[in-house]
Amino acid sequence: MDAIVKNFPGTQEKQARPTQQEAEEAVRVLLRWAGDDPSREGLLDTPKRVAASYRELFSGYDLAAEDVLGRTFEEMSGFDDIVLVRDIPFFSHCEHHMLPIKGKATIAYLPSGPVLGLSKIARVVEIFGRRLQTQENMTAQIAQAIQNTLKPRGVAVLIEAEHMCMEMRGVQKHGSHTLTTTFTGEFKTNAAEQARFFTLARNR
Repeated sequence: MDAIVKNFPGTQEKQARPTQQEAEEAVRVLLRWAGDDPSREGLLDTPKRVAASYRELFSGYDLAAEDVLGRTFEEMSGFDDIVLVRDIPFFSHCEHHMLPIKGKATIAYLPSGPVLGLSKIARVVEIFGRRLQTQENMTAQIAQAIQNTLKPRGVAVLIEAEHMCMEMRGVQKHGSHTLTTTFTGEFKTNAAEQARFFTLARNR
């Protein structure tokens, strides 16, 4: 792929994607800046490994949630009660420090027609997680992608995560968890549906 996809925050137009060689050289620069010697034996293959790792960790830029959410089950369209998938694990990276975010997402929707395959919901979390993120944006992006593509009666998203930028640097508060929620449709306007979502999300 020779260009970065443009459907993510902060991108106004397509930008040329650096080559593999340019990415590896950037890693060497960072190694030197950190105070190490990229020519020593233990670091010789590090630039190549880091570039390959970044390609995997940020693969969400090459994928579109709409493509995943477009595959539905029409024969299940008579089902109209809540569909909830709980505790979907994910890894992401904060866009401010590029340090890991580790968390889990609980997602529900109220069908108004076709029903998603359950793996598709987890796949959407994976797509948005494998981008540079803030937890708030990721929560909203998941909800809007499902709402805009599936057109359900409502979507609810709850994300709970740990941020290494808080644990490894700065305030260094270990074990702190951040919770974010986004609601659309009936989950936003109907207090009873919202309460039912929280009950199901927390019921162990």
